[in-house]
Amino acid sequence: MVHQYKNNGYNLVLDVDSGAVHVVDEVTYDVVSLFKENTEEEIISILKGTYPETEIAESYGEVRELVEKGELFSEDSYEGYMEQFKDRPTVVKALCLHIAHDCNLACRYCFAEEGEYHGRRALMSFEVGKAALDFLIANSGNRRNLEVDFFGGEPLLNFGVVKQLVEYGRKQEKLHDKRFRFTLTTNGVLLNDEVMEFVNREMANVVLSIDGRKEVNDRMRPFRGGAGSYDLIVPKFQKLAESRKQDKYYVRGTFTHNNLDFSKDVLHLADLGFRQISVEPVVAQPEEGYALREEDLPRLFEEYDKLAIEMVKRHREGKAFNFFHFMIDLEGGPCVAKRLSGCGSGTEYLAVTPWGDFYPCHQFVGDEGFLMGNVTEGIKNTRMRDEFKSCNVYAKEKCRDCFAKFYCSGGCAANSYHFHGNIMDAYDIGCELQKKRIECAIMIKAALAEEP
Repeated sequence: MVHQYKNNGYNLVLDVDSGAVHVVDEVTYDVVSLFKENTEEEIISILKGTYPETEIAESYGEVRELVEKGELFSEDSYEGYMEQFKDRPTVVKALCLHIAHDCNLACRYCFAEEGEYHGRRALMSFEVGKAALDFLIANSGNRRNLEVDFFGGEPLLNFGVVKQLVEYGRKQEKLHDKRFRFTLTTNGVLLNDEVMEFVNREMANVVLSIDGRKEVNDRMRPFRGGAGSYDLIVPKFQKLAESRKQDKYYVRGTFTHNNLDFSKDVLHLADLGFRQISVEPVVAQPEEGYALREEDLPRLFEEYDKLAIEMVKRHREGKAFNFFHFMIDLEGGPCVAKRLSGCGSGTEYLAVTPWGDFYPCHQFVGDEGFLMGNVTEGIKNTRMRDEFKSCNVYAKEKCRDCFAKFYCSGGCAANSYHFHGNIMDAYDIGCELQKKRIECAIMIKAALAEEP
């Protein structure tokens, strides 16, 4: 499968199955589009009114050489791996600990209902968290590196238990030859020097929630009384980012129908000094006023294009920053399992409620139909685990012939379920945005590759 597109002055050709990317001139771009269905003579006949015949013939030869090298129109090398992939042993490598089903903000788009997740407010006890870590160790097989994200609600509302669990985890590392990679997601309200010192010592990554410009952030991320959070959190986030040497963190925002000009929010965060940035599209049902709509897509595509070219410009000026959705590895890329199934929700990755129930991921928490087990009894709903295990790009009709499938790995199972009622579908607006981001990311790589 080959995907061709033009972006910011670049003619780009992606060979999907090999991962090869080619930046080509106009004649070669047109030759590629005709190559599979036409002979050399037919292509020359079609294009000779536009280009000199010698140039067409030369381009045809270059394309044929790339095909022979397996870098263009290559064969799918992954589909035959599927039976082996489905039969792989289930190894848990990551947990999302809902350390607090409570929050000190009232974000208007929050899927967690201010931390309650369709249920009750609660804080995880040390005993439940300890049992979760024990479960992870016992079910991780030979995998040494394990991941635990402290999540909410707002996890710093239960900071004492966070500290206890990290201490317990560090002790278990030595006993079981494991290594915990702890992360924390916070809205920043309770950040102080004590928390920062602990985070910088123990957390491999920190996610700092902020939506961008003050008016955008405060509209969607207010306190329950209505006051905005921007002025309180920005200085704290700047201090934490600098204390981590602008690494191993990212500021994470959400854009909605209310700020379709979201590239301004990304650049605002960059201008505040942040170098690791993620601003992501809201996922919401159509009846919500802030939900993204199909008619928003052309505007959003323009925003991604504007952001991409601005990032290239700033990189050349020595003011580079990373934008999470434009980070793409064209050399190695993710392993085969990641390419086919993504995050591993429901199998390798599980969410744990404050009272110890397992769900496939944080976005399913509170939906009793997706309850998988608990920290004392383990995984009881093995049927559901096996269903998630079979969730991959070849099992999804929308993904099989999509050029982006090995980059997005089939998209988010929770989004698919919430919009279509099953995990084997795909959230259509999300797909369109993901494809655009991949095109922009490849363009950026091409632009930067031109630099000496």
